[in-house]
Amino acid sequence: MAHHETQAEEFQRLWREYEEQNDHQAVSAREVVDWAVREKGLRLPRVDPRDVLASQLARALREEYATDSKGRRYRKNHAMRVTKDGVQTTFWGIMGFASHVHMQRAFTQRREQVIGDLVQLDVDVEVYNEMIPEAKRIQLVLDFKDDVAERRTG
Repeated sequence: MAHHETQAEEFQRLWREYEEQNDHQAVSAREVVDWAVREKGLRLPRVDPRDVLASQLARALREEYATDSKGRRYRKNHAMRVTKDGVQTTFWGIMGFASHVHMQRAFTQRREQVIGDLVQLDVDVEVYNEMIPEAKRIQLVLDFKDDVAERRTG
């Protein structure tokens, strides 16, 4: 059975090819896409304009903040992801109007996302530190209690 490359695998292969040809220099994704379209025949996708607008709307909702009577700046809109029949849909709710269940799921999902990011960051730093001399190792503190308290009062 022939292996068919996923889009992610194709992008990773193109990225490796580009960066190997360019001495492993840091580069923007846009630059690699431009090269892959020009040199490797990567096709630009046909885009549904509604998907573009929905993505822009979601970004705008994520960026909308308000300030409460105590001067606290908070995110107004909260996303809750639901998967039904293998299809993931994101529902947006406005704090103060969305149901308690919506808000609880939205907060829990954001917390899980943060934990997942921290676990991966911890592994990435550990692997990096094993690649370099001990004197240059990066120390990463994953206890955020003081950072959160400082930024809330600062």
